[in-house]
Amino acid sequence: MTREEILKTEYSPEFDKLRQDMMETSFYKYGSVKENAMNGTTDFVKSLDIRYEKFKATKNTEFLADIANLCMMIFMYPEQFGCHYKPTDSNESPGIDGMSTKQLREYSE
Repeated sequence: MTREEILKTEYSPEFDKLRQDMMETSFYKYGSVKENAMNGTTDFVKSLDIRYEKFKATKNTEFLADIANLCMMIFMYPEQFGCHYKPTDSNESPGIDGMSTKQLREYSE
């Protein structure tokens, strides 16, 4: 399959549009991401935890978009939060809870 074919079912442009709209609103509400990351008054990692708990309690997927935006902001300024990016291989992956459909197919063969 081509990348375009895969992304038709494995990606959500609607999710990205929602996140972008939320980032625009947040700019006016909270100020720039860079300023908030650099001034040390906003902890994006703790904010991520707060949004995840709220998502678990409400199942409101709006919080998933918030979580994705916070992940992006941490990615943009990792040093401010003691984070780094290091690609991992499958041996280091935390994996998933349960079995994927691909694993089930392979297991049944």
